[in-house]
Amino acid sequence: MNTPETTGKALHRVFAERSKCCGYGLCAAICPEVYKLDADGLVYLESEFVPAGMEESASEGAVACPAEALRVEAPTGT
Repeated sequence: MNTPETTGKALHRVFAERSKCCGYGLCAAICPEVYKLDADGLVYLESEFVPAGMEESASEGAVACPAEALRVEAPTGT
């Protein structure tokens, strides 16, 4: 799992407000490494950290969400 402790560097964080998710699935289609869908088609995250190198895809997935249920934040101090 990617965490700041295992990678030795600050990572972007991703947040999902499942109560806003409408199950469109665009996020998972764009960035399946970060966004997963449960049996009901609602988004969930296996980790709150974006894997290194996936920042752009994770951000694109968040922006594509019609329900605005997702956000990606850069590490503080960068």
